[in-house]
Amino acid sequence: MMFSSKIIPYEKAERFFSDIKASGKRVVQCHGTFDLIHPGHIYHLEEARGLGDILVVTITAEKYVRKGPGRPYFNDQHRAKAISALGCVDYVVLIPYPAAVEAISCVKPGIYCKGREYIDQDVDVAGDIKDDVATVEKYGGQVRYIGSVVFSSTKLLNNYFDHVEVPVKEFCQKLHQNYTPDKFRSIVDSFQKLRVLVIGDIIFDRYTFASVQGLTTKNRILSTRFIEENTQAGGSLAVYKHIKQFCNNVKLVGLVGKESWVNDELRLHIDKKSDLIVRDSKVTTIIKQRFLQPAVPGKELIKLFSVNYIDHDAPSAVISRQVVSKVAKVIRDYDLVVVTDFGHGLMSEELRELVQKQANFLAVNCQTNSNNYGFNILDRRYHHADCFSLDQSEIHLAAASTHVDYEGALRTLVDKLGSGYGWLTRGAVETISVTAGRSKSCIIPPLERTVIDTIGAGDAFFSVASLAACKKLPLEITAFLGQLAGGQAVKILGNTEPISKPLLVKSGMSLLNF
Repeated sequence: MMFSSKIIPYEKAERFFSDIKASGKRVVQCHGTFDLIHPGHIYHLEEARGLGDILVVTITAEKYVRKGPGRPYFNDQHRAKAISALGCVDYVVLIPYPAAVEAISCVKPGIYCKGREYIDQDVDVAGDIKDDVATVEKYGGQVRYIGSVVFSSTKLLNNYFDHVEVPVKEFCQKLHQNYTPDKFRSIVDSFQKLRVLVIGDIIFDRYTFASVQGLTTKNRILSTRFIEENTQAGGSLAVYKHIKQFCNNVKLVGLVGKESWVNDELRLHIDKKSDLIVRDSKVTTIIKQRFLQPAVPGKELIKLFSVNYIDHDAPSAVISRQVVSKVAKVIRDYDLVVVTDFGHGLMSEELRELVQKQANFLAVNCQTNSNNYGFNILDRRYHHADCFSLDQSEIHLAAASTHVDYEGALRTLVDKLGSGYGWLTRGAVETISVTAGRSKSCIIPPLERTVIDTIGAGDAFFSVASLAACKKLPLEITAFLGQLAGGQAVKILGNTEPISKPLLVKSGMSLLNF
């Protein structure tokens, strides 16, 4: 099998390298993003080439790079071209996976090279190095740690390139003065021991994809062709899943019906030990079904309309008492109580009073939606919260005005609720954060401009920012953490997966690497 270029298609690479090894040649492999070639790369690759007969460099394809906003700076073609131009490199393969395991399985090298810094496997934020080593050894190879000169592509890009917007870069440069990448990682790791109780409306988001065919000829009704659908964990269940990525001890109190499918669906998302959910046959399990056009890679989803399966009336007093009783028994055992109030009836007046009086630290997200518009307003439903978040439409309702001084209105809510932290998320515009007293506000621009789906982004922000607030961290780092989570969420289809802690840490460390 012969190729005219050093760049080998992934689909044909395994057979190609198998033939090379069969000829008796020793294959050495290096793997990475190689976003900006620097002297450290050259020394690393030359040392690797000296260990065998053939040097193969596998590169993570841009779709799968997990280094945060604006990365990779160079596309697949440019990175592959740059590496293949080096005389010490024999072959290059673009790998359509985020981790190295598939790259190693493709090449099956005799020697796999990593930088000397990975001798201490704890430096690997994603925790993939152990899998890499195991895969190399599975195919009879060995891992060598090399590199006499070390540079950082990320640091060079942050200092000398414009791979993120200027306001983002300026914010991160200022934050870096107090938070090194390693300190940032330590902060996120410190969340692990927090005991968290999540309370709120459990929602299942059903995404039904349909292709629009046009209007019917007789009644002029929108006509679509069904393609597929999936059901996701939404509401408080989504928040539970986000927080569970960061904390070992997380419990969820919610309310569902006894439909035949409910328990099986819940078991996909929450283990029995963490499940404090009340089940009652007189309750309809909430489903929010959204009809959407098929997803287009790299573009935001187009939503057509939605249908909600939800009870018109609030749960009965008997059912509400069950929920209150369950919370009252355990609330004092938790460092942080996270309330996600979607206004669907779970958060009764009695339950709201209980959490406000008994929680050691209370985080509240009181949301406005089409089912409760104008009735579920933060400062009408709550008189205290240690921290809270809300969006632009919700602060307009709280201020009862179409013209709002956002920072002033946010400070009013912080003072009224006796809060230590208040966050106003304004989507693609900015996030404003304030704390008690007259201290300076923190305004942070969005970190991610590539938006697939905004559903759940606010919940992701709130989940992670609340953990930081409970640790009494400074305002700017709580907002930064929330923005990292929100930026990750807008690139995920609905709530199909929770926020990834390793990705959040890698993104934050990357942005703070100056």
